Amino acid sequence: MSSGYFYAAAAFILWGVLPIYWKHLGEVPATQLVAHRVIWSIVVLVPLVWMTGAAGSIREAFTTPRVLVRQGIAAAFVSANWLGFVWAVTHGRMIESSLGYFLNPLLSVLLGVFVLGERLRTAQWLAVAVAATGVAFLASQYHHFPWIALYLALTFCLYGLAKKRTALGAVSSLTVETLLLLGPAAAFLGAEHVAGRGAFGSLGGRDDALIALSGVVTAVPLLCFAAAARRIPLSAIGLMQYIGPSIQFVLGLFVYGEPFDVGKLAGFAIVWAALVIYAVDGLMPKARHPAA
Repeated sequence: MSSGYFYAAAAFILWGVLPIYWKHLGEVPATQLVAHRVIWSIVVLVPLVWMTGAAGSIREAFTTPRVLVRQGIAAAFVSANWLGFVWAVTHGRMIESSLGYFLNPLLSVLLGVFVLGERLRTAQWLAVAVAATGVAFLASQYHHFPWIALYLALTFCLYGLAKKRTALGAVSSLTVETLLLLGPAAAFLGAEHVAGRGAFGSLGGRDDALIALSGVVTAVPLLCFAAAARRIPLSAIGLMQYIGPSIQFVLGLFVYGEPFDVGKLAGFAIVWAALVIYAVDGLMPKARHPAA
């Protein structure tokens, strides 16, 4: 079996269990946690840049406005996604956040239609329609629109779209994005510290260590994912991506006891049915798919 499958499994399993990590930092505001993810990720990325010889492409990116703008857009979307995810996990919305990542591939195909001018097959349109029905049903069960799920799906899809249009390698791209966020993150944390609201250094050694490790838990799954993408087909990655939200769903339901009744189960079942339609269509031989 290709090592790419192990890299993909590692990435999605790590993303799936990360809520446990953020739960242990529930006293830290989500905005500060995201800023610390940026700061401590640099500590991880700098040695990687040196080992992979990526410094040249990073310097070139900062002197090429077109590349820098695209990386800046990607940085904005990934930081927005991080903020929404951490907030959801620390506010008891883990199950709803898992819904966002279940919806992610279906929202991606819609972006392909409206942004890239792609055409969908009949089965793909059916999957999108079924998923929309599930979201509408869940809105009635939650008694509010599942905005966090759609926010997470949309920001991650837009991040993927921005990454699709960059020619930088995995380490170079992630480093450029992080460097672009470094100034705002450092300024924000500095202001929070001056105002007496800074969490780092005030919550105890265990929490400080966990905050410092946020760079590792941010960079490692992203790099595993990049390694997998170079080794195995995208169709395989597309099917394996459901590992992460499935773990999040199980954690939210059975470990953290988030409210979940039969009505919400029915709504999730409709969304899962849409994913089955989408996955089966993706596994069909290309010869059976009409040219778009």
